[in-house]
Amino acid sequence: MKKRFLFFVAFFAMSVFAANKVEAQNVQLLYDTERECKTTTIEMFKPDAFGSTFFFADFDYNPKVSGAYWEIARELCWWQESSLNWLSVHVEYNGGMNSAAGSFNNAWLAGLTYSGHSADFSKTWSLTASYKHIPDTYGLDGGKQEANFQITGVWGISFAQGWCSFSGFADFWREARPWQDTEYIFLAEPQFWVNLNKAKGWEKINLSVGGELEISSNFVEDGFKVMPAIGAKWTF
Repeated sequence: MKKRFLFFVAFFAMSVFAANKVEAQNVQLLYDTERECKTTTIEMFKPDAFGSTFFFADFDYNPKVSGAYWEIARELCWWQESSLNWLSVHVEYNGGMNSAAGSFNNAWLAGLTYSGHSADFSKTWSLTASYKHIPDTYGLDGGKQEANFQITGVWGISFAQGWCSFSGFADFWREARPWQDTEYIFLAEPQFWVNLNKAKGWEKINLSVGGELEISSNFVEDGFKVMPAIGAKWTF
């Protein structure tokens, strides 16, 4: 269970954060049509003079709460007025549990993030390379394998005069899973939303409808998987 539904304002360049102090929060409800499972997600993004903070929390229901997971990430960039404002220091924590697997291993990440945007900010992106520490994990040979890596790309595109948005992330990381006979995992979750506050008379109704695809390799099960979900999002 791992999700990161980052919307496009979360990927503005750090200099834009400092100038405009963009903040955003949302709540999502998604229904996985293959697993017949509902997930609620709470997200928060807040910039400040030293960078930005992002976190989300997921809750799965099947039909009662069957799992919880959260991530919190901090981008550090106190050089926002310099020519290197596209670069930030990234620190992150991941953790959670579910009724089938119990508690997940804690994961601690530290690395560097490159972020950018188009001239009109309708397109935003970032790329993060991190060292990933997962305590008490063991490799396929039975020895400890706590030192790992993760590469994360995120993007956001706003189009059709703000009616539509396409955002998401892609993760590739190393984590030994002897029960799956693998050490490398890929996960991507592109989302598409139609923003109903663009309709006449609905300007204050910050509701979006759409969904996502979970595209993975060796994530929950062996092999390549594509699982669609439909849902709604309210942005505060």
